[in-house]
Amino acid sequence: MSFTVSHQREIPRSDVYFCLLPYHVHCNFYLRSMSSHHIVREKQEPALYIYELADFDEEYLGQLLEWSPTLLVAASQYEKAISLGLKVDVVIGDYAQASLQERTKTIFTTAESLQAGLKYLVEEKYPAVNIIMAENNFDDVFEFLSFINIVIFTPTSKSYPIKSGFSVWKPAGTIFKINGNSFVESTNLKLQKDGFYVVASDGFVSFNFNTKYLFLTEFL
Repeated sequence: MSFTVSHQREIPRSDVYFCLLPYHVHCNFYLRSMSSHHIVREKQEPALYIYELADFDEEYLGQLLEWSPTLLVAASQYEKAISLGLKVDVVIGDYAQASLQERTKTIFTTAESLQAGLKYLVEEKYPAVNIIMAENNFDDVFEFLSFINIVIFTPTSKSYPIKSGFSVWKPAGTIFKINGNSFVESTNLKLQKDGFYVVASDGFVSFNFNTKYLFLTEFL
């Protein structure tokens, strides 16, 4: 495949593609200015792509920005992003150059496209990306799963692709939703309804199925 170009809450950790550290400064979106203990190598952290910010929790957003990732923003979300004090690296869509922040790059598309941002990240060899959107849209990202690790956040959930044999430790009562049409065998899970599973007891859960990927959803 080729392309051209306070009570603190934390996002539950899945140990899949990324690690989020505790967010200690409430709504301080200037975390993206690098400090001596926030120095990371370029592209070491997953990029963050704000496709639809909607009513995404500000503390969760702060956690995703903790280690100053490359920040991509859909053009329609740009004004909201800068109103929060964010430094945007790349704008995806049709946006007037004159009003952009200094050193902000634009990827022009006549219609906003989730895939345009992913193509850019693949071409630039980013290994992973966290995407914020209003609702899960797995169809638009499936073709990229072999090229970049993807985690999708909505205001209420976190979803990520898994391969057959995937296992992870979770406390009892954790709820999953499995997205896809494959027959799934699982351990330490009780099937509920509409594709929901609940962890039966503290410990590892595993998933086995006959397709290349399934998206697993956890709830924030």
